Amino acid sequence: MLQLPSKATTPTMYFIGVTTGQSSIMRIFPIWAKALGLDACIKGIDITLHAPAEDYRAAVEFIKNDPLSLGALVTTHKIDLYNACQDLFDYFDPYALQFGEVSSISKKDGKLCGHAKDPISVGLALDAFVPADHWKKYPEAQACVLGAGGSSLAVCAYLQNEKHGDCVPARINMTNRSVPRLAEAIHLLGNSRVPMSFHLCPKPEWNDLIVEALPEGSIVINATGMGKDRPGSPLTDNCKFPKHGIVWEFNYRGTLEFMHQAEAQKDERDLQIEDGWTYFIHGWTQVISEVFHIDITGERLALCDKLAR
Repeated sequence: MLQLPSKATTPTMYFIGVTTGQSSIMRIFPIWAKALGLDACIKGIDITLHAPAEDYRAAVEFIKNDPLSLGALVTTHKIDLYNACQDLFDYFDPYALQFGEVSSISKKDGKLCGHAKDPISVGLALDAFVPADHWKKYPEAQACVLGAGGSSLAVCAYLQNEKHGDCVPARINMTNRSVPRLAEAIHLLGNSRVPMSFHLCPKPEWNDLIVEALPEGSIVINATGMGKDRPGSPLTDNCKFPKHGIVWEFNYRGTLEFMHQAEAQKDERDLQIEDGWTYFIHGWTQVISEVFHIDITGERLALCDKLAR
């Protein structure tokens, strides 16, 4: 049963997730708030995976109607919350409308606003660790995004953004274990300027086949939530990653089986392995900026990263 916080008595930002109490943000936010001059606190709202619509509506209505509840970061539930609560919002940004998801809830001029920050946060993270000449160095390299949730859509959208010119993967592959999300991804991304392939992979062994067929230099991304929200990996231990490839584990906490599988092959396959820390930093600072209407870039962003580490 959904447990909502009591009415806020101080300016409050919420974290809507699955196991929010385990997140580093609960320790980091008070440090950031002090450094940024914010008189505010953070509270978690835990919602089970694919919960009933009334749970999402109850959480959003609580934030909307409580004066000192200023907004929230939404993870895992971004698409489900959008689908359940569209009528409760007064404004959606273009990314929220395009991808049908909400990762940021904020208030401005008496309006409840929903933003999809993932396309921005994902891009900032990718730019931080993918070498600028990578797709030129490996012209046949592809991207493989495991999962079809909101973060996966954001990755695909960013990789084929026109600003990259011809410095893009030769193909983007997306896999998912269920039909509805994959069908929605096809609908949203079907007109990509980079060739895309969509694969229904209900078993890890089927994901193995897609990954093992990737050319050298390809990037493989775990955007399934496995290894954080639930244990396990979308791949089996027998799967071979592409040589000279980049492996991105979206998670920075949890059992992280996918990342451990890559680490076991790091030297043999010459892999660059990244966890979700940089994505975590950009994701949270983007939403905090929206909720508290402050700019967190440049020196402020560097300070937040330093303090969190």
